[in-house]
Amino acid sequence: MIKVICAILEKQGHVLIAQRSKHMPEPLQWEFPGGKLEPNEQEQECLIREMQEELALAILPVTRLEPVVYTYPTKTILLIPYICRYVGGNVKLAEHQEYAWVLPQDLPSYDWCPADVPVVAQYLQLKQTAS
Repeated sequence: MIKVICAILEKQGHVLIAQRSKHMPEPLQWEFPGGKLEPNEQEQECLIREMQEELALAILPVTRLEPVVYTYPTKTILLIPYICRYVGGNVKLAEHQEYAWVLPQDLPSYDWCPADVPVVAQYLQLKQTAS
């Protein structure tokens, strides 16, 4: 099982989402950005590193949500989401094709990678409970 950490990055009431390039698995689908956990790496360290490498952003992981296990045809991943605070930087795409800052209520209208679908639902449930 591959451990993948993803960021639900909040900034001024919006959330950052990223569209996978046509050369990546699950091409052109949207996801919360992040990446694979390296051996001997802490989850939050991984997320800070991946967001810097892939998007040139500085973040602060705040809240760990419930992990999601998803089996794709060729692999099984454990997707570990964190709600994160934006610290600084301007988005520079290293791997993704596109990005968007969207309102939480608009998240369901995007074509999500299958593993991210339950994360979107969990996040929206949390936001609804908090309001």
